[in-house]
Amino acid sequence: MTGARDIFGVHGRGQHERDRRDRDRDGQRPGGQRRDGQGGRGRRGEELMVPRARPDSYYGKPIVKEPVWSARDVGGYLFFGGLAGASSVLAGFAHASGRDELARASKVCAVGAIGLSGLALVADLGRPERFVNMLRVAKVTSPMSMGSWLLSAFGGAASVAAASAVTGRAPRIGAAATAAAALTGPGVCTYTAVLICNTAVPAWHEAHREMPYLFAGSAASAAGGFGMIAAPSDQAGQAVRFAVLGAATELTAKSLLLRRLGETAEPYQTGRPGKLMEVAEVLTAAGLAGAVLSGGLRPGRGQRLAAGLSGAALLASSALTRLGIFEAGRASARDPKYTVNLQRARMRQRAATGQPAATGQPAGDAHHPGTHAKPHP
Repeated sequence: MTGARDIFGVHGRGQHERDRRDRDRDGQRPGGQRRDGQGGRGRRGEELMVPRARPDSYYGKPIVKEPVWSARDVGGYLFFGGLAGASSVLAGFAHASGRDELARASKVCAVGAIGLSGLALVADLGRPERFVNMLRVAKVTSPMSMGSWLLSAFGGAASVAAASAVTGRAPRIGAAATAAAALTGPGVCTYTAVLICNTAVPAWHEAHREMPYLFAGSAASAAGGFGMIAAPSDQAGQAVRFAVLGAATELTAKSLLLRRLGETAEPYQTGRPGKLMEVAEVLTAAGLAGAVLSGGLRPGRGQRLAAGLSGAALLASSALTRLGIFEAGRASARDPKYTVNLQRARMRQRAATGQPAATGQPAGDAHHPGTHAKPHP
């Protein structure tokens, strides 16, 4: 039996080698797929049992794991965190220029928004102690670690500044806390952009250059919009200018992002994410126009109504922008073509420059060994 098994084994291997040589000669691959990608029936006319892969996919299966975070929790975390940071910056300017009503409203907005952002974060984490555990270490190279400490420092300073502004007590301590919150505010606005871009999710990672500016501009327009709603007419001018600057920055960064990413920008322009981003852009433009026009109206009910509507449009635009960015990342992770085509583009670039091809790296990016990282501290 052993000899017969050896004979049949040798015969089987020999037949396999002959079949392989015949396929190479005819320009076919196993399963009847031709080298030129035309496909068709097998060499003997057999029907293929599996669908052929498109050049930009892996049989339609995702390569990068799609984030499983809740859009409500993480989207709220991104929006309210940006609103809190930008409101503290606006409060710092208003406090320094003597616009007390605007400063007070912005400080209250900052502490309220950072509280809601923290609640959304804890809801996504599942247990509050998980956030506390992140404060056990401080790692400069980790956006999560730095974000945890940044949120803690900002939350304390914003709370003291708001309490002093509302009660009128300890003005010097309140001024120092206002300055501290204003200094840490830009980091709170933008570090969440670093978190989501520090992943292998194609639509997020490839946008790492423009995303912090987009987040900062979106947050500034939202903070300015809230200031336009809450501040009296004679002090709302600074909020209008802050909102205009933020909206202009957001629209510019978004335009540059879509232009540079090419095919990878498709998730930002199609499907549900595309609709969210489109509506957000319309609201930004409407809020921007309304903010400019309201500044030229006489103080009164008409001016207050125009400023309030414009501010509400800017707030809604910022929220939809964050949600659209979140959904676009998930969409890009579901479709393998964004991962495969990026990897092939990098391979062609290395070949053109004479660099050795990277081996043993994930499809997302050679510098990030995981499929994705959780986008909160």
